[in-house]
Amino acid sequence: MNNLHTAILSARVLMVVVVLCLVGAVTPLSRAAAPLTIRIVNNSSLEISRLYLAPANSDDWGADQLGGVAISPGVTRTINVSWDQSSIKLVGEDQEGCFTTTTANASGELEWTITADSPRNCGH
Repeated sequence: MNNLHTAILSARVLMVVVVLCLVGAVTPLSRAAAPLTIRIVNNSSLEISRLYLAPANSDDWGADQLGGVAISPGVTRTINVSWDQSSIKLVGEDQEGCFTTTTANASGELEWTITADSPRNCGH
């Protein structure tokens, strides 16, 4: 009877270990904040006065990333941020108060080109 009890206990421990391994394999790990280089190319005719970042599925924008220095038409600006999610929403506000957005994969480096044809949300 003692050997049977030990065998049952061992089987239960093994099952718990297997379940924990499976849960660990399918549970995504949260990403640590990683450096992200964002290059904004302003090929529009309007100055980009502010740039905001948000998680891809959120409208909870962070602080302005341009630090009060606008991106003039024809100018490219590079910023470096720490980002802990796999995708990112970029929100550019132009000199007229209209917003242009894009969502991108947030890995290493990304480039966003704003053109005269980029859709704008002016609240109308």
